[in-house]
Amino acid sequence: MAPSCLDSHTGAMQKAVSALLAIVAVIHLLPLAGVLGPQKLQSLYGLSFDEPNLLILMRHRAVLFGLLGAFLLWAAWRPALVPLALAAGFVSVLSFLGFALASDGYNAGIARVVMADWAALACLVAAAVLRYGAAAR
Repeated sequence: MAPSCLDSHTGAMQKAVSALLAIVAVIHLLPLAGVLGPQKLQSLYGLSFDEPNLLILMRHRAVLFGLLGAFLLWAAWRPALVPLALAAGFVSVLSFLGFALASDGYNAGIARVVMADWAALACLVAAAVLRYGAAAR
């Protein structure tokens, strides 16, 4: 029996959702490089990380972003995990954008992160519309 048009449409939608989640995953994996030390963190954020306590916190943050990025990438190929991945992605991106928008300003390094998070938000919104728009039909 040949697959129906609806089956191929649903498959294409799932592939698009997977691709969008993979993009969000890569954005979240980029800060993982911060575990390599203060020089890498400085190149990511344009800030000095000479204070040992701040360095510990930021390196730990890098690990957490690595975990989130890995989960988002895993969910890209596990449709059952997509709802949780979307929720985690939205919490991550919207919280950072909220903090950035509420601040009095930020440097060029943080501005790059803000732009990356806007791109991640666009991907998350598109993935959610594709996933839940297709489910509503």
